[in-house]
Amino acid sequence: MRTDPHADQSVTRDAAVKIADQVWVVVALLHREHPDRDDFGIDEILERAQREPIAQPFRPSFHVHLVQHCVANRPPNPGRWRMVVETAPGRRRLFRPDDAYHPARANARAIPEAAGLPAAYQGLLTWYRREHSGRLRKGADQDPLIALHGSGRALWADEPADEYVRRLREGWA
Repeated sequence: MRTDPHADQSVTRDAAVKIADQVWVVVALLHREHPDRDDFGIDEILERAQREPIAQPFRPSFHVHLVQHCVANRPPNPGRWRMVVETAPGRRRLFRPDDAYHPARANARAIPEAAGLPAAYQGLLTWYRREHSGRLRKGADQDPLIALHGSGRALWADEPADEYVRRLREGWA
């Protein structure tokens, strides 16, 4: 009985891709398919992984990599990758260089090595470097408290700040 040798090679090639890299690829594909979205639910990522050739055959350990091993802002257990960040319980997005991460994950890999990805996915690395990794974290530039920085300057513009505070405190017990 003879089987198609090309089918075996593609499964072997894709199965050789590290699961952490598969997580990155699947989440990167979701970001490219939905550029208006900041993050994705774990179930949504798992469903997308089950349709993507790089994650076939689908390995059960994909789930634990997505919820723990590859999550930059969680303590490593034992995986230390920084492929994704948890934006809210059950939500993930790709890690960006300006993201906070658990200190034990310092210097851990955050993107796949080009040599470890099939040619069909190489363009994702370029897309990530050019478009995704440079985007500011939502909140870093939109935090309402940070946006207030300096907004009260006009209150004491005509008197020194110390005098203004002293005047406000007059009559306090």
